Amino acid sequence: MVVGDASLDIDTLVIGAGPGGYVAAIRAAQLGQNVLVVDKENVGGVCLNVGCIPSKALISAAHQYESIGHASAFGIEASGATVNWSKVQEFKNGVVKKLTGGVASLLKANKVQYFNGEVMFINENEARVFNDQEAPRYRFKNCIIATGSRPIELKAFPFKGRIISSTGALSLPEVPKSLIVIGGGYIGIELGQMYSKFGTKVTVIEGGDTILPGFDKDMSSIVVKKLKGTNVDIVTGAMAQSAEQTDNDVTLTYKVGDKEEKVTADYLLVTVGRRPNTDGELGLDLAGVKVSDRGLIEVDSQTRTSNPHIYAIGDVIAGPALAHKAMYEGRVAAEAIAGHPSVVDYKCIPAVCFSDPECASVGYTEKEAKDKGHNVKVGKFPFAINGRALSLNATEGFVKLVSDKDSGLVLGAQIIGNEASNMIAELGLAIEMGATLEDIALTIHAHPTLGEIVLDAAEVALGHPIHTVSK
Repeated sequence: MVVGDASLDIDTLVIGAGPGGYVAAIRAAQLGQNVLVVDKENVGGVCLNVGCIPSKALISAAHQYESIGHASAFGIEASGATVNWSKVQEFKNGVVKKLTGGVASLLKANKVQYFNGEVMFINENEARVFNDQEAPRYRFKNCIIATGSRPIELKAFPFKGRIISSTGALSLPEVPKSLIVIGGGYIGIELGQMYSKFGTKVTVIEGGDTILPGFDKDMSSIVVKKLKGTNVDIVTGAMAQSAEQTDNDVTLTYKVGDKEEKVTADYLLVTVGRRPNTDGELGLDLAGVKVSDRGLIEVDSQTRTSNPHIYAIGDVIAGPALAHKAMYEGRVAAEAIAGHPSVVDYKCIPAVCFSDPECASVGYTEKEAKDKGHNVKVGKFPFAINGRALSLNATEGFVKLVSDKDSGLVLGAQIIGNEASNMIAELGLAIEMGATLEDIALTIHAHPTLGEIVLDAAEVALGHPIHTVSK
């Protein structure tokens, strides 16, 4: 390793090339900054390499496989379909390669310097970047920390052998015959349901009283019904105790109340949350950056830390660990560095689970709106009587709009059903721009589309629905 004594000068140092980091780097470069982005892994971070993107590729493949078995509903008789797992993995890897290659090209096109290695702060405005070959020292005017997070590893369930994290679950050598999932949050449900569609017997162990605790119970109950119909057992109110593994399987011991139970499977997937990457040798204390007891970096409304020249975004600061939140914060940080009056405004961050059916939520739930003192009016419309949903044979779910009865303002929305992940954007925009139920009702929605369900839900809330009988 070659270590340079003299410091090189850089306008903006970005630590981490995930969704938050690469967006921040590109935006800073667009605003005239000389930018260096450093990442010890691959460009694209967890999201593009071992998170959002590869998981959605596998989920899409699972949907395709399952749809063949349901083709008879459309009058199409199909049989003999098999899963070529190596080809499925090739598809997933191809998607990842295209996107990570695209991000690398964007960095280059915006003249962002890239260094594959790690960073260690030396003082409040200097850092050493290093790998096995070199370790130059940089003096920066500003820095953006975007180091992301990693799966929480429990002492009783270390990631080794047949006990795996979400990262390991994406690259199993075969479709397992059986799988235990600890944690019924969105990661556990997405991956567990994906494998169940490929034929795996899945057991979900959840400590709470329901899965998908971040979503309304009337949404999670629909997912539960679908899971139980696709070879998934769900055990709630259960606490995992210990695991014993052999070369061929792993046995989990868990408790429900005072009763001890055991379940054996090919693999045990642990999905109990993520931990911010603020520990290790980054040297935040040397940079004068304050970190909370939970390992989160404290920031102001422009994502500026206790060091006024260092910013932090994404999973290392408070809030949900979501790629789109990190991207948003990356833009704010870059613009704040350039002197723009940009500040974060978390009025509505959409949350999506790519379960089957999909769940999406933005803004207030009905309970949250009431707790905030609003006189709440709700409009709810089912997929089951929408023409497009019927033609897709995808009639599970609903759109629910939460509004202020006095002003008509849209306060929140929850969608469960086919394409909920795409449909939620309209409601996010409605909340951001201060739209009312009438604004939505007066917007012409193309027919026949799933988007019409949003229109119908607005009309239900307004009291003059066309496609259902007013109660």
